[in-house]
Amino acid sequence: MRLYLDTSALVKRYVVEQGSSETIEMVGRAELVATSLISRTEVAAAVAKAVRLGLHGETGRTAQGTFLSHWPFFVRIPVTEALVSRADTLAWDYALRGYDAVQLASALTWQESLGMPVTLATFDRELW
Repeated sequence: MRLYLDTSALVKRYVVEQGSSETIEMVGRAELVATSLISRTEVAAAVAKAVRLGLHGETGRTAQGTFLSHWPFFVRIPVTEALVSRADTLAWDYALRGYDAVQLASALTWQESLGMPVTLATFDRELW
């Protein structure tokens, strides 16, 4: 399986919450795991928010550090002018938030470049 993780799924690999076990299991079965280049910043923001909302600071720092140590092993889909243009259309057509549209455009672009199906993992209801 080729697995694309949006930020809502990716963060569950590093911060234990509902959906973490499913995400970890899927990543374990995947041949390749990809995400958008913007996910690096989105994960940092999500972990920092979790700390502000009560996650122990040391746990947050550990989660962020582990994520950054794994970062080189992800297929990272670059955010290009063409991808942003596609995201514009997706945002408009499907009433998506900006970064959700970028995540979807990234997954679709990766799928097309591979020429084979990609599984998109998301816990975002609007993106789903």
